[in-house]
Amino acid sequence: MKISYLNLFLKFLRFGFLAWGGPVSQIAMIRQELVEDEKWITPEKFNRVLAIYQALPGPEAHELCVYFGMVARGRIGALLAGLGFMLPGFILMFALSWFYVTYGITSQLFQSVFLGMQPAVAALIVRAVHRIGGHALHQNKWLWSLAIFAGIAQLLDVNFLITLLICGFIFALVTRGQTRFAVLFLVVSVFSIIYFNLNSSPNLITTTNPEIVATNSLTLFISGLRAGLLTFGGAYTAIPFIQHDAVEVGKWMTNAQFLDGLALSGLLPAPLIIFSTFVGYIGGGALGAIVMTIGVFAPAFSFTMIGHEYLEKLIENKSAHAFLDGITAGVVGLISVTALGILNETILELNSFTIFSLALIVLFASKSKWTIAWVVLGAGVLGLIFF
Repeated sequence: MKISYLNLFLKFLRFGFLAWGGPVSQIAMIRQELVEDEKWITPEKFNRVLAIYQALPGPEAHELCVYFGMVARGRIGALLAGLGFMLPGFILMFALSWFYVTYGITSQLFQSVFLGMQPAVAALIVRAVHRIGGHALHQNKWLWSLAIFAGIAQLLDVNFLITLLICGFIFALVTRGQTRFAVLFLVVSVFSIIYFNLNSSPNLITTTNPEIVATNSLTLFISGLRAGLLTFGGAYTAIPFIQHDAVEVGKWMTNAQFLDGLALSGLLPAPLIIFSTFVGYIGGGALGAIVMTIGVFAPAFSFTMIGHEYLEKLIENKSAHAFLDGITAGVVGLISVTALGILNETILELNSFTIFSLALIVLFASKSKWTIAWVVLGAGVLGLIFF
């Protein structure tokens, strides 16, 4: 593509500054500009690329940026695109971590801004679910059924990877004309999930430990790398692994501090996994934040920069298209349930509902590339007024 390294970096740096609302809205933003507007790849290919990255560990929005950088300018472009997308969130989280450790965020001013931004972030996710779902399901009853199945599996705390593989396999059977086997496999999957996974999800808040233990940079890097390799289906699945290392085993932070880091990361223009920067800062200061962030994001860079040719062959393999389309339908169900959970936790009273409604109206009505930034900033101002 005719784009310089500098312009490529700046394009994805802008994406990083606009990456509010978690992976759903981030993916929708990338899709809108690079697929719909600039046509780097076709919408059909984008859906299959997204399906592959959903099945691989790592933050999928960041991996998509690395992929598009690879498409544009090879491995150097992949590195620049990935760095550009993650740098704004990393810098902001690094600064907030320093402020948190030095002063603590107890000011009513900060709390009011955060309370205003939360319903706007929920609106961003709802808009993104609508946009992605409209492209992925395309009025196919089987794809809709798989999205519903994935949503139910998410409510039962089933592992992301299991759900997505089932969806892909079922739709592959359907496209081969083996509908009876698809129905049978779906029924067996539903009963198996209910039987084996109803109470299998790890509990995030499991322990309190007032005694803080010192750690080292190697431990933080290994913890981050392990989390990066186990993050199947999105950053949310990394939460119990990092919490286990930091709170229960390593004991370099309390559970309350861990949850504070999660709250801060949810308000930043970055993949949710950026809370690992906060965890690393608490464990090892500035160097700890850097090494743990490197460990978490290393797999997301490596899959594309090392295995891009193999991924491209899989994307172009027509026999795999149905399997990937089924995975994409499952992804829609997963993120829809995630959006409902966020709404349930965020829209708690009239002022929050007002901010959510105004943000949603603006998001549906405006097509400006800066809409996301203005919505979040405006919600912060309303938070100061209301709260």
